[in-house]
Amino acid sequence: MQRRHFVFSSVAAGLALAGTAVRAQGLPDTARILAGFAPGGTVDVTARRVDDKLRDVFAKSVVVENRTGAGGQIALSALKTSAPDGLTLLVTPMSMLGIYPHTYKKLPYDPVADFQPVSQAVRFDFGFAVGPMVPASVKTLGEFAAWCKANPGNANFGSPAAGSVPHFVAELFSRAAGLDLRHVPYRGTQPAIADLIGGQIASVSGPVGEFLQHLPGGKVRLLATSGATRSRFAPGVATYAEQGFKDIVFDEWFGFFMPAKVPAEALNRAAAAIRAALAAPDVIEGLAQMGLEARPSTPAELAALLKRDSERWAPLIKTIGFSADS
Repeated sequence: MQRRHFVFSSVAAGLALAGTAVRAQGLPDTARILAGFAPGGTVDVTARRVDDKLRDVFAKSVVVENRTGAGGQIALSALKTSAPDGLTLLVTPMSMLGIYPHTYKKLPYDPVADFQPVSQAVRFDFGFAVGPMVPASVKTLGEFAAWCKANPGNANFGSPAAGSVPHFVAELFSRAAGLDLRHVPYRGTQPAIADLIGGQIASVSGPVGEFLQHLPGGKVRLLATSGATRSRFAPGVATYAEQGFKDIVFDEWFGFFMPAKVPAEALNRAAAAIRAALAAPDVIEGLAQMGLEARPSTPAELAALLKRDSERWAPLIKTIGFSADS
């Protein structure tokens, strides 16, 4: 009986492998996902979690290419000039498409004309963290503000990019707290956190998930999160609003995009594959480890979301007075 069970199991396994091979025969050889930020960060992790599920489903091989630099613009420029063959995707924060048009006089791309929305990927809150430069006795935003006023030469913060949402969240806090925090832009949040741990900068504003792996060691301390309610990934940390900064309630999302002239059939094929990948339990769990909530959507839903957020940020950026060209 055991031998018969072994034979049946072996046959079933062989048929499954054969089925996979047959499906793969009709697939393109290689597809790629562009990511504009450094390996190990939330954009990169999102790309790689989805990449794993697209392999042998969307293409025989799916590779992630990290095109870092210019606050994500290099990756977007690469997508713009990619062949519209349905085999190049990009995952990007909303900032590069919804905020940069309000902060740069000239961009190497048009966020609407040059790209096709495919699917939302994830949503997340932001965190504000301090490192070894700031005394361990500082545990709230109010205490941090007092420390900055007593140590103006060290009153600074890092962010993943100039003109990104975490940059503006920290700028709004700086103004509301009566501070003059100096902004230090990086190519992603992880490089900023490395300098935070090394004592080169006092604080970092970035996605909550970027900080989680560093919290147990104690060298990184979260002082606040930006959601309407406390983050489920850091429930012991009070929000900006809870600490008196009522207007600082923000989140953000990452989305998948393709070149503008991709045929509808290829776009819909990619959207369906990404939605299926983001619904997989192991992908949901893997993203949660980085403080990310999987949020697949249709292309139309993503287009509407981008339009809404761009319109929301336009007056806020005028209030802040930021220009990337100055």
